[in-house]
Amino acid sequence: MIASTKLAKAQRAMQAGKEYGSANSEIFQHAPPETPSKRKLFVVVSSDKGLCGGIHSSVSKATRRALAGSDQADPASPVMVIGDKSKGQLSRVLGQNMTMSFNQIGRDIPTFADAAGVADLIVKSGVEYDSVSIVYNKFVSAISYEPTTVEVTNEKLLKESPGFRAYEMEDDFAKDLAEFALANAIYAALVEAHACEQSARRNAMDNASNNAKDMINKLTLQYNRGRQASITNELVDIITGASAL
Repeated sequence: MIASTKLAKAQRAMQAGKEYGSANSEIFQHAPPETPSKRKLFVVVSSDKGLCGGIHSSVSKATRRALAGSDQADPASPVMVIGDKSKGQLSRVLGQNMTMSFNQIGRDIPTFADAAGVADLIVKSGVEYDSVSIVYNKFVSAISYEPTTVEVTNEKLLKESPGFRAYEMEDDFAKDLAEFALANAIYAALVEAHACEQSARRNAMDNASNNAKDMINKLTLQYNRGRQASITNELVDIITGASAL
């Protein structure tokens, strides 16, 4: 019941936050870079809490597949993780790629300030990258989700794209836009991943309650059968003794 209430709040925040992601997509759709990015930075979005099924392992597996099976991604690409759960999973297999991790983010509904803080730390971390690939869970319905990747280019590729070269811009325009676009994309990913987490937690709690009810019914039936067998054995002993007399 508590998880259902939190899911409704998370869905409302997700609908508002997805506007940031759609604005980002429109910008990069009309201004694609001329050259593909050579070095990607993977930002994995999870959380610090458990008891929500395979919500964290799905983004961890998607990140490992992207690093292992993609021709565009360097196996030595840096990885940053939001949330302790996926951090623990990825540290065992991609420990050499881990450069930074974030926790205590999105304990309640994520805010744009959380996303802006993460984006600021990424920009100031000194990690070199051509684009940022944000791996998060996309909300499909109240019972399903799927890992998705959204890509945000850096200042250099953004400045060299034909869509932006056609206009006269100030020198720091591309830098500010790249940082703001990264914060927008992270915020959209955070709120959608939070809604997926609450949905998965609600389903996990519902399944746990159903399993507990089934176990109680099974044990009650087993107890009643044992009790009935004990009463039957006592009656047989009484009837046998009475017949012997």
